[in-house]
Amino acid sequence: MKTRLNDNAEKTILVDVNRYRTRVMLLEDGVPVEFYIERRDRERLVGNIYKGKVQNVLPGMFAAFININEEKNAFLYAGDIKPEGPFADEDQLEEKLTPSMICDIIRNGQDIMIQIVKEPMGTKGARASTHISLPGRNLVFLPTVEFIGISKRILSEHERKRLKRIVGEALPAGAGVIVRTAAEGLDEDTIKQDLDALVRDWEQIKRRYNEVKAPCLIHRDDSLVFRTMRDLFTGNVKKLVVNDKKQFELISSLVAPDDREKIEYYDGVGLFDKYGAEEAIDAALSRRVWLKSGAYIVIDQTEALTSIDVNTGKYVGSVSLDRTIVETNKEAAFEIARQLRLRDIGGIVIIDFIDMNDEQDRAEVISALGDALRCDSTKTVVLGMTHLGLVEVTRKKLGMNISAALQQDCPYCGGTGKVLSYKSAAMKLVNEIMSRIEYDRSETSFSVAAHPEVLKLAERCIAEEKALTPGFGSLRIEPRPDPLLRPDEFSIKNI
Repeated sequence: MKTRLNDNAEKTILVDVNRYRTRVMLLEDGVPVEFYIERRDRERLVGNIYKGKVQNVLPGMFAAFININEEKNAFLYAGDIKPEGPFADEDQLEEKLTPSMICDIIRNGQDIMIQIVKEPMGTKGARASTHISLPGRNLVFLPTVEFIGISKRILSEHERKRLKRIVGEALPAGAGVIVRTAAEGLDEDTIKQDLDALVRDWEQIKRRYNEVKAPCLIHRDDSLVFRTMRDLFTGNVKKLVVNDKKQFELISSLVAPDDREKIEYYDGVGLFDKYGAEEAIDAALSRRVWLKSGAYIVIDQTEALTSIDVNTGKYVGSVSLDRTIVETNKEAAFEIARQLRLRDIGGIVIIDFIDMNDEQDRAEVISALGDALRCDSTKTVVLGMTHLGLVEVTRKKLGMNISAALQQDCPYCGGTGKVLSYKSAAMKLVNEIMSRIEYDRSETSFSVAAHPEVLKLAERCIAEEKALTPGFGSLRIEPRPDPLLRPDEFSIKNI
């Protein structure tokens, strides 16, 4: 079994806290690779557990919408439902369901316990599941699934068997657990104490479910700071730097005494600037990412997929054209893997590497991409290269990527990235004026407000029209240039 490439990387965690938001950046060997943000005015839903009420069952979609008292109902797919009664032994529910059967498993108005597994995005509500998971520092408790899993990053077969025996002895009947990498080497008492704590949490959640009226939140996932300590603060973290005294004290209380020297308090401003994290965020919001060699990649995200294009740019190489292309593609592969993590891009990713004719060169680049993606804790799969030479990658999508978290659609272009050209806008303006004159020949004087460049081009067109069409000789335009107007935005008033 291969080790992950970042297992030996020196990790630094930055925690930037103010009254409006908390930001976390993970650096590996000084390079920013993962970014997380939590705003006070935008609560995170993933991990939350609700007592929901079934709002609508859609047999044709094998799904239901669940009211959880949020802006949008949660979406519950049939394959994410733990069935009861005569359907409880179904292994592959979604393969055997018929429209009538789903109505027997879940019905309108029913109360149901669900956990959010994917954040709402765009017009889509959050995705939910009835399979609950409660993550801890060393274990993930699965109260609804009879299963024992051991982290793939624990390589010792002896240690894997030891951990499986420990949790197997302590697990409640019908429940399951995933042993996280952090549990490696821990003594039996510590592991069982962690499992007991998660079991107690589950008992409390069940009591809360029976006490409240749906729809209602019955368990909120940990805050970003707690999740950082739970998921990111591993043994190879060199230090964690935080700029808030209160959070510094909280974090220090969460770690073992031997690890407290790793926690540093930063008394000042510009924590992210000091470590280059602010610059990395700005770069992650850009379409174009330059590589050290002078080549660059272009990243375009759409609703359906993300496309990444690799270009040689200023890189000319030093050996041969074929080798230049391979080296550029390999450098791009490692940067693409970092950008996927940093931007938290999920779903389908299509990569257009520079064309390579040799099959061995293609395999070398695909191998480099696979190696780089092994650093990613989010499940990522390289599906291979298509007949058109495009590499297909899938990455698990859980929440909002960095663009959705920090940006909004441009009010001018509506998110397309393009606006009407000055010339096209000028022709549109002239056509509107000519249509008004054609409709009423007595109206020949107009006050026109538009962008200065649009007005300049429009006046030229109108002068040509007046010269070619005698009937338009009396046309008079009073221009009102406004540089704040969009190219396609203008107003025409009769004088």
